[in-house]
Order: sequence, then C-alpha cells, then structure tokens
Amino acid sequence: MKLRTMLYASLFAAIMGALGFFPPIVTPFTPVPITAQTLGLMLAGSILGAKRGGLSMLLFVLLIAIGVPLLSGGRGGLGVFFGPSGGYIMSYPIAAFIIGFLVERFWKNLKLWYYLVFNFIGGVVFVYACGVTYLSFITNTPWPAAAFAALVYIPGDVAKIAIASILAQQLNRVYPLMHKNSSNDYQKAA
Repeated sequence: MKLRTMLYASLFAAIMGALGFFPPIVTPFTPVPITAQTLGLMLAGSILGAKRGGLSMLLFVLLIAIGVPLLSGGRGGLGVFFGPSGGYIMSYPIAAFIIGFLVERFWKNLKLWYYLVFNFIGGVVFVYACGVTYLSFITNTPWPAAAFAALVYIPGDVAKIAIASILAQQLNRVYPLMHKNSSNDYQKAA
C-alpha cells in the first residue's frame, strides 16, 4: 500500500472523528441519533474514490471497534456494533466504496447532479437499507416501522448530500485526488 493512500485514508478517518464532535440529536422516533458523520463518508467516497474512500471508512470502523470514542457523543467499542446504530456504522466502508466507484465510473462527465445522485445512492439508500434492516433485527421491530422511523433523518441527509456534493465537485476541480489519464479513464493520483 502506498504512503499517499495511507495518508488519505487516515485523513478522512480523522475527518469522520472530527464530525463526531457535533453532539448527536436524539429523537423520540428512533433509538439511533442524528449525527453529522454520514457527511464524512460521502466526502470520502466522492473525493478519494472507491478504494481509498472505502479504506478510510474501514479504518474509522476499526478504530471504533478497538474502543476509540470517535462516534458522535463519544461512543466507541465493540458494543456500539451490537446496538441500534450498528448497521449504519458497519455500512460506512461499503457506502463510501459505492460512492467512490460511481464517481470513478463517470469521472469524465462528472457534473454536480451526478455527485448528488451518487451520494444519495451510497450515503442514503445503501446506509438506510443496512441500518434499518439491522435496527429492525436488533429491536425486533417490523421493518416497515423501522423504515418509517428513519424518515426523520431525511432533511439532514439532504443537506449533507448537498454539502458533500458541492465540496467534492469543487475540490476535484481544483485539486483532484483522482485525475484523468491520457485514455480518458480515471487514475488515482500517485
């Protein structure tokens, strides 16, 4: 593994940890708090691409597993994976990979609305599918009821999609961590 890849993965794991400083918002509708951390996974996938973005979120999840309190509210340790938030947290590496894969696939024609759609697919649809399913299993709640309760996250996630998409588009335009090579395919910056 290249040093630059390790640095980028560490940087975005740290960004996720920094987003954990925002206090969680607890609602009466669901035991899973509203946090800012899905913004970090959207940024990781949109800026770093599939491999690096997924790796950064895998590093973040592993740090949580060994007990580093990086989650919003200062949570960490294996116990969080067996709680109501576990499915959401475990989906982070794959969600970032999906977003990064889609960004890489459409790199040569990338417009803002592509970022919006890709962040929605990976950062909302996939994360919700994993999180709601796991929450339903853990709490013994019917899946439709758990999915209905998750609608409380939609307004915040729409804002996070917009922020991540605009930031990623601007950063990839000014200082891309992925760039086109001569054959018009993407290539990770060395």
